[in-house]
Amino acid sequence: MKYKKLVIDNPQDLLFGLAPKPVKTPRGLEIGGGQVYSELNFTLPTMSINENTIKEVNRHYAEIAEGALQRALDLESKGVVLEFETLLEMTKTPQIGIDIVKIMNDICEKYYQKHGLACEIRLTPNDLREFERPALQRTSKLLEPMFELFDKGSLAGGDLLSIESTGGKEVSDSALMMCDIKGMFFAMIVLGVRDMQFIWKKIVEVAEKNGKIAGGDSACGFANTAMVLAEKKFIPRVFATMVRVISVVRSIVAVEEGAIGPEKDCGYEGPFLKAITGIPISMEGKTAACAHLSPIGNIASACTDLWSNESVQNIKLLSGMAPTAYMEQLEYDVRLMNVALREGKASASLLKRLLEQSDIYTDPQALVLSTENVIRISKKLIQGDTYIENAKNGALEALDIIEEALASGQMKLPEMETAYLPLLRADIESIPANESEFVEMMLPVLDQSHFILSEYGL
Repeated sequence: MKYKKLVIDNPQDLLFGLAPKPVKTPRGLEIGGGQVYSELNFTLPTMSINENTIKEVNRHYAEIAEGALQRALDLESKGVVLEFETLLEMTKTPQIGIDIVKIMNDICEKYYQKHGLACEIRLTPNDLREFERPALQRTSKLLEPMFELFDKGSLAGGDLLSIESTGGKEVSDSALMMCDIKGMFFAMIVLGVRDMQFIWKKIVEVAEKNGKIAGGDSACGFANTAMVLAEKKFIPRVFATMVRVISVVRSIVAVEEGAIGPEKDCGYEGPFLKAITGIPISMEGKTAACAHLSPIGNIASACTDLWSNESVQNIKLLSGMAPTAYMEQLEYDVRLMNVALREGKASASLLKRLLEQSDIYTDPQALVLSTENVIRISKKLIQGDTYIENAKNGALEALDIIEEALASGQMKLPEMETAYLPLLRADIESIPANESEFVEMMLPVLDQSHFILSEYGL
């Protein structure tokens, strides 16, 4: 790993709205420069996307942008980000996604020119390679439409470029259901890291060529999937916590390849990446309840720079369209954080402490996201000589933190959770730090029909 020293090593300095390496956008947002902004995430209602419905699809996105920006303006917002996460058809046929970016960017430009409301679009194509099995991570023809959308979509107005890449997911899906932590290490830290190096080199090249901002990745398909499964009681919360921590080692690769933030919201690796690299981050918590339930509703905002909501469908509520309502919720949240920042560090630190304390001991996934524990774990995540060693060190430190909280009586977990702690520790300690040795250990116990080693450069 490139990073050997934390950029932020004091928990007091890991705070919402402030990042050592703020990002300035074309319309003047300074993300991480002393203010928190809303990042609205949205999607279509249930409908088909084809040549017969494309006008209706475009109308929905125009309505979303118009309604959200008007509400932001009414609430005296200082600026917002609209995240356009494309749906499958919009990436497979890039022109659909490109046209939607242009439609929304024209509305953003209108509000900027007429009202001075700064609004940027984060363009997040979906990773089409996930829909091939076994996945052709490096040779798939599906890479072509993905990068056509990155290229032409950025020129159409997508100033921030991100993705939820899925390299290794063909292994992690079964590893999650079996609570196989070694399988998760193989999926994310061997396959995932290698795929991140491959795909983020390409994304950064597009961003630099077009004068755009390479934002960041998200281990949503790994760590958020684990969180949702744990919330449904399909897997232990302590297992999901380990997945969350080791996902950082995978996602930091985007920054190593040249991404500058803001890191994407839905993986929750952000606080660790902010501490290690200094980039600004986007996070989601209580406002993501439209898409999934979680145990980290408040603590997620403790050190965020963009505050997001996850995908909300463009459907009618009593107050208005759902994305407009969610824009209002986000704006009130960031308004509170920004008032605290303006009143000075004491007020901001107090708000951060309250956000953390409201969640910290209710769930191990919240426990590891407190800024004190983020710093503690982050130091371990950069201590080793290999990605695997760093992931091991971070996970073992997280286990220590959970066991300390249990021993002190501050956290209580049922026996079905605590029984997994020694099992997880033994499995993690048994993983060799050397990648070749780890691959040799894992290949006999994995179903090799699910993945192709050569597609990961192995």
